[in-house]
Amino acid sequence: MTFITLAEAQSMLPELIRKQIPGEELQITDKGEVVAKLVTVPKRPNEPRRLGTMRGTVLSMELFDDPLEEFEEYM
Repeated sequence: MTFITLAEAQSMLPELIRKQIPGEELQITDKGEVVAKLVTVPKRPNEPRRLGTMRGTVLSMELFDDPLEEFEEYM
């Protein structure tokens, strides 16, 4: 766990983000108290999308083209 002051973090935030090691936590302090944590988000594996995963979720297309009630005043 690494600590850095708020002033330092403000001046070099893009660099801190680029150099952040996955899983490492950087704590940002102001006047000796931790005010924020910078944690890397783990990258999701690039899995190919599967077709048909939403199959069966649309139950009816009967009223698809009907105008919405909320927009009647604009028509």
